[in-house]
Amino acid sequence: MASVHSDAPAGARSAPWSAVALKILVAGGFGVGKTTLVGAVSEIRPLRTEEALSELGRPVDDTAGVEAKHTTTVAMDFGRIDLRPGLSLYLFGTPGQDRFWFVWDELAQGALGAVVLADTRRLADCFPSVDFFERRGIPFLVAVNCFEGTETYAPEDVRAALDLDPGVPVLLCDARRREDGKELLIRLVEHAAASFGPPEA
Repeated sequence: MASVHSDAPAGARSAPWSAVALKILVAGGFGVGKTTLVGAVSEIRPLRTEEALSELGRPVDDTAGVEAKHTTTVAMDFGRIDLRPGLSLYLFGTPGQDRFWFVWDELAQGALGAVVLADTRRLADCFPSVDFFERRGIPFLVAVNCFEGTETYAPEDVRAALDLDPGVPVLLCDARRREDGKELLIRLVEHAAASFGPPEA
């Protein structure tokens, strides 16, 4: 078996040894757990752009069902996870409120796919995210964040409520659990690979 030596010239290294970084978005409504998910799976200290909710934003920030939330993401969250040697995921958590959606187009450029987090208490909040990725042809899955004390619904019931295509994965998760987050990302990468299909000969 051929080996790669540290003193080999850069040009002599074969393509299979090149590191690959994939860009993943974590989207969803306000207070659904995007910052929590990015923080749970990131292997570096996540970059966060959270600010305290203000009185000025109260008329436009719907906190029904998430009354305990006192901060909001105003630009993005950023984290990184290494799935295996040579394959890293860069995670970008999007802001949830309508007034920050101008950031989404910029973040979506070059994205492999997206995790759309959903809260069944406020399921309609994830419709704009679903529409955004469907319109741009970006593969996505829906992850239902199972908050404590809330009723748990079967994935197929959530699929029907959101009117999703049969091929869109719907998973249940706890955004605080690292293993749940990693499973979501693995499933998303698999789904994106299947969506793009095999490379042309």
